[in-house]
Amino acid sequence: MHLVETMAYAGEKPWHGLGNKLAPQQPVDVWKKQAGMDWRIEASEVRYVTGSSHLGAIHAFPEQKVLYRSDTHAPLAVVSKRFQVVQPEEVLEFYRDLTEVSGFELETAGVLREGRKFWALARTGQSVSLKGRDRVDGFLLLATACDGTLATTAQFTSVRVVCNNTLQIALGHSSGAIKVPHRSQFDPEAVKRQLGITVSSWDGFVARMKALVERPVDPDSVEALLRRVLTYPGPDSNTGVVNEQAVANVRALYEGGGRGALMASSRGTAWGVLNSVTEFVDFHRRARTEDHRRDAAWFGQGAQIKQRAWDELMRLVA
Repeated sequence: MHLVETMAYAGEKPWHGLGNKLAPQQPVDVWKKQAGMDWRIEASEVRYVTGSSHLGAIHAFPEQKVLYRSDTHAPLAVVSKRFQVVQPEEVLEFYRDLTEVSGFELETAGVLREGRKFWALARTGQSVSLKGRDRVDGFLLLATACDGTLATTAQFTSVRVVCNNTLQIALGHSSGAIKVPHRSQFDPEAVKRQLGITVSSWDGFVARMKALVERPVDPDSVEALLRRVLTYPGPDSNTGVVNEQAVANVRALYEGGGRGALMASSRGTAWGVLNSVTEFVDFHRRARTEDHRRDAAWFGQGAQIKQRAWDELMRLVA
């Protein structure tokens, strides 16, 4: 069962091998069609029937509205009447001036869970090679959901080319994500101003990655660090239980099993530890499907694990 409903991509085939492949630098309107994002979310008031289904009276429930797809009329969610919808095309339109003027290139876009969640990911054009061979590229991800599971979220993300690991780029002291809750109007220009689509955040991120590459880590510290990062909530909410299986899996990736683990940038370094965690989250963590894993790695528990690993490693190089 795939969560991905429709999808388009340029460049490498994505994580589950599905989707429509596009030639580079296609206009936004082609992406809308090929990514299956050329429909709208419509709204209708909630109605219910009392009495027998044949003769009952129909009533309205004015506090709520049903959201449904304009093309198939399939229901998407029941939300409060104050809920502000972001349309699929708005997610792609966000990138129009970035691709036409600022040199960004759309990489993937698509629809998850029958249309309840949709996203687009674009290359920013920023890139660095660590120790000469280990390339990391910069991306900007924009995603939203109409069922209340995700605020409209814009975040810078890095992708390590050798293994396709993804990591959210922290901007200064913030988490790097701009979140617009659905009770507010989505204003793309305000979000771009907040992101400050500039090279300064990327430069700071590169400096931190280089510090991780230069920081050797002894095996005992690796074990202790992973045991702090790879936990799940215990019966008492204040304590985390160490996920022993995950620790063993990540150790194996770090010690040579991971893609790129034996590169000069990774072997025995804090950068190697970080990438063993991100590879585990993106590709090996238990999940019902590949799509569920990717969803968690971008927005859910997987993203939180990566953030914990980043925070721990930043303390090492501080």
